[in-house]
Amino acid sequence: MLPKDIMRRVREIQVRTGRQVSDVLAGEYVSVFKGSGIEFDEVRPYTPGDDIRSIDWNVTARMGEAYVKRYVEERQLTLMLMADVSASQDFGSTSRSKRECAAEFCALLAFSASRNDDKVGLLLFHSGTQQYIPPRKGQKHALRVVREVLARGEENEEKTPPKKWIDKLKGHRGGPREARKGTDIAGAMEFFLTVNRRRTVCFVVSDFIDEGYEKALRAAHRKHDVVAVLITDPRELSMEDVGLITLEDAETGRSRVVDTRSARFRKTLSANSEQRIDDLRSRLATSGIDLIHVDTDGDVVDPLVRFFKKREKRASR
Repeated sequence: MLPKDIMRRVREIQVRTGRQVSDVLAGEYVSVFKGSGIEFDEVRPYTPGDDIRSIDWNVTARMGEAYVKRYVEERQLTLMLMADVSASQDFGSTSRSKRECAAEFCALLAFSASRNDDKVGLLLFHSGTQQYIPPRKGQKHALRVVREVLARGEENEEKTPPKKWIDKLKGHRGGPREARKGTDIAGAMEFFLTVNRRRTVCFVVSDFIDEGYEKALRAAHRKHDVVAVLITDPRELSMEDVGLITLEDAETGRSRVVDTRSARFRKTLSANSEQRIDDLRSRLATSGIDLIHVDTDGDVVDPLVRFFKKREKRASR
């Protein structure tokens, strides 16, 4: 996409997701993400029924009558969106690619965070950490998050992370590598843990075509709230009969010719794809990590709403 095309796409996503955030997600977001604690609000006169443990004895002695401390829930959250921008994310057999679908999903969360005065950050990764944007508040910042997800992997493919983060990247597996030749979720999680000390709600948005990342996800989930978001395309789950075709791995460059006329081939492809998703869900569940499955041919709001309702139901038990 050219810069003008990217901005046009960002505006389209902003208009569409903006309505969805207002109409559908507003209450769901607040009810699920309740904040990380309580903070002092004010001191007020004691009224019958107040807990005597909340009496502020210093103020009471000074004023000559009972005063109590009032606390409110600390609502402000920090959301971190970790988006996979490896070459496999460019694939799309419908009206949008997996990366465009990921950008729309990230937009829903970014605009929801902005609406609730929460901070949102972005970490883009492939075989290395591509870009890190520290969490901030505001609509303008949320728009930048969406723009960067759409733009990465195209015109700024070779750009290294900001200079201030280079030292953190040197010497660990998440460091800069040859652009977009693979997916390293574990390396991205290691970098995330290095730069985020405060408890964060972290959405890892990827097609999870990678191996050996479960340990890193578990380590991050022990300190933060990690949610996995799987992005798939219909053609990854099933193949139509279109005769002989050449399939090429976008990240390794390996290719092979397959005969899609073979019912056995199509059945095996579908079974293997479904098994991969089931295995991923099972492995994540073992670690207590939720999985949201989004398909490029479907709506991104419904899976997110189902996740919110599932979380809310679990919290009420």
